[in-house]
Amino acid sequence: MATYEGTGDNRVNWIGIWTFVRKGVKRTFRVAVQTLLAPVISATLYIFIFGTVIGSRIDSVAGVPYISFVFPGVLMLSVINASFSSASSSLFFLRWGRGLEEILIAPLSYSEMIVGLLAESLARALMVAFLILGVGALFGAVQLQSPLAFVGYVLSIATIFGSLGLLVALWAESFEQLQVVNTFVITPLTYLGGIFYSVTFLPSLAAQITLFNPFFYFVDGIRSSMIGYSEANTAVGLLVISGLVIMLLGLTQYLFRIGWKIRY
Repeated sequence: MATYEGTGDNRVNWIGIWTFVRKGVKRTFRVAVQTLLAPVISATLYIFIFGTVIGSRIDSVAGVPYISFVFPGVLMLSVINASFSSASSSLFFLRWGRGLEEILIAPLSYSEMIVGLLAESLARALMVAFLILGVGALFGAVQLQSPLAFVGYVLSIATIFGSLGLLVALWAESFEQLQVVNTFVITPLTYLGGIFYSVTFLPSLAAQITLFNPFFYFVDGIRSSMIGYSEANTAVGLLVISGLVIMLLGLTQYLFRIGWKIRY
């Protein structure tokens, strides 16, 4: 029997939420080569090529070594991929294997289901982030000016892409469709968001266009928390990030409530 805390409509099924998290963490370690080792290897290659090989030919950016300037973007890329793939694959396989039907008759509200799925996604994102921090430390790339802001940005970005992953998992009808948004939207916008370069390197028009790319504010937030340097307006960045969190969570909650693609 599920255990609740609180009374009336404010009861929360903490056991149910924890079950989602525990299941997700177990799944992460069960396929650790794919979920943990692969992003660490990819990040190591990025750091080596862009930070060490190319960075040896660039003196510094904003007064910090190029490897330290690039590293926050590499970490952000891994956090995005981890949170998006965790949420999208988890919900999609629940739909595909009809496991979602069993969850729907369990004593869980839609909000609790979403929180459980997102908590699973955030757990993987944090594990990946701290593993890559360890790799970056070995390369001498890690600076951490504001640890609390760093964790806050990582969790916020992971929430955005975890929510997006849930939305894609609801929409997708095949494994191929599950990767469409990642391939044609997330990846291009990520690389055009200033991961490997400063916007000051760009022509004026390209720099202005970059300001309309939300991924620019993601990487800038993490970069500011790590090296203390920001190219974006911090208030605008926080507004973009918080706005996306609220919008995507709200849309996810709405689609779950009306039963779109989850009730047949």
